[in-house]
Amino acid sequence: MAFGGEFILRPRSWRRLARFAGFATVAALSSSAYTRAAREIAVHQIYLTAWKVVPGYLAFSALLSLVIIEVVRNAARSYGLTDYALELVLRVLVLELIPFLTAVFVALRSGSEIGAEIALMRVSGELEDQEEAGASPLHHELAPRVVGSALSVFTLTTLASALAMYIAYASFFGTSISGFHVFTRVVGHIFDLQILVGFLLKCLVFGLAVALIPLATGLEAERGEPRSVPFTVVAGLVKLFFVVCLIEILSLVVKYV
Repeated sequence: MAFGGEFILRPRSWRRLARFAGFATVAALSSSAYTRAAREIAVHQIYLTAWKVVPGYLAFSALLSLVIIEVVRNAARSYGLTDYALELVLRVLVLELIPFLTAVFVALRSGSEIGAEIALMRVSGELEDQEEAGASPLHHELAPRVVGSALSVFTLTTLASALAMYIAYASFFGTSISGFHVFTRVVGHIFDLQILVGFLLKCLVFGLAVALIPLATGLEAERGEPRSVPFTVVAGLVKLFFVVCLIEILSLVVKYV
């Protein structure tokens, strides 16, 4: 039985992850994969991952947005950069911080759950039994969970970003519509086509990482070895955190370096 750290360090584990990511992505894009049972699994995954936590996560996002906005405004005022405060808030909060925190939140919220569920199915032999019965676990069990988790990350990011932009407007201009022209001009300057496409692509990649990595690592559990389950779950979370941080770093390098 491999120790959890070995799953993180050994190249074979990453090769398996890359191969599974390719297979799962193709399966998720295939219309034949969306049977009634598969759709039910995907909807259930969205319900558990996103819908149940929407109120709490939006409340957390609102509080975080208020704190970040006030910190940036005060810092900009002290350095005589008040005119750039709104743009800085939107760039830091909406483009970078919220997508990253959403991915981490969903990973902690459901990543371990998905990894443990798949690992237990692997240990019990349920996945192999489905293959022997002529069913495809990739299409019927795994791909719907990938789609549900990825859509959950994208949806929560979109809602939290919209809420942060509303709070930013209210913080800078209050309830008056007099600042709408200035606000839309700043938003249009920041979210040009290239930045918008990059933002959507990053949200999509975050969603796929959160969906694929715990699930793929759970498949490395050994059949008949229940003790391998916690190792694979921890390894999946560590891999996921590493990949999410790497995606964010690459995004910053592409945009600002």
